[in-house]
Amino acid sequence: MPDGPVVVIADPIDRAALDRLRAGPCRVVDVSAQPSDLPGALADAETLIVRSRTKVTRELLRSAPRLTLIARAGVGVDNVDQAAAAERKIRVVNAPAAATASVAELSVALYLLLLRGLLPAIESTKAGRWERSSHGRELSGKTVGFVGYGRIAREVARRLEPFGAATVAYDPFVTAPVDRTEIVSWEALLARADVVSVHAALTAENRHLLDARAFDRMKPGAYLVNVARGPLVDEAALLGALRSGRLAGAALDVFEVEPPVNRELLALPNVIATPHIGAMTAEGQGRAGAEIVDEVLRAVRGEPLRSLVPPPGARA
Repeated sequence: MPDGPVVVIADPIDRAALDRLRAGPCRVVDVSAQPSDLPGALADAETLIVRSRTKVTRELLRSAPRLTLIARAGVGVDNVDQAAAAERKIRVVNAPAAATASVAELSVALYLLLLRGLLPAIESTKAGRWERSSHGRELSGKTVGFVGYGRIAREVARRLEPFGAATVAYDPFVTAPVDRTEIVSWEALLARADVVSVHAALTAENRHLLDARAFDRMKPGAYLVNVARGPLVDEAALLGALRSGRLAGAALDVFEVEPPVNRELLALPNVIATPHIGAMTAEGQGRAGAEIVDEVLRAVRGEPLRSLVPPPGARA
């Protein structure tokens, strides 16, 4: 067995990236197929690699007295207790660009499915019906409003230009335009957007940002798309807005509880639900594995890290 720092793999990562890590100056312990073995495997670990399945809680960290690095093979780090990690001076890194193209493409696909009513049309045709009445609306000429305007939302905006759609964004951390997207207030975004597209990171402050009050302020007949984090949307309020006709439809790749438990919401014909697959393309997972293994190997060699996640309170 190779010598060197112990790197524990809690969740599956790209095979090529895993092979490259195993060839490095470290000892790899892969418990991704046996999650119950994770606490025991952490006794000697200096690095822990996770995706979204593993929740790195304060309790779990007690099992890892030697841990110095948590590596998230993906973007969001809300499954990591960053305060507990900071107390222990455990660094946290992620793969911020790995899923950008994958999630951006899914976002545009969901806009088209919703606006054209494609899912019901597909299902009815496969069921033997031939329903060719007026069907859906064009994306051209519509306004897409981004809640959060980071890397992914900007890639979505770039992909929307050929469709002739306008884009606006609300983001308290973005005060000046970076492209053709107009930066607007929260109230203006809700009032103007034909599609409200959620791309914000989840924080303690923005849970249920999209609540009943927000839905009441949205343009009548607008659509909601959430490819970010489920708790940003109050699902009970969303159900009410859809049932009342205030919103024309919703597409959700993420849910408050995963797998989702709100069966009434999922049963609505104007709701498209996917199982948190925004980043789950072959290319996206390959990039995530490659980027996070690069970071881990830098840490093992004592080199500067490139994708450090600032600890709580240190964000700009």
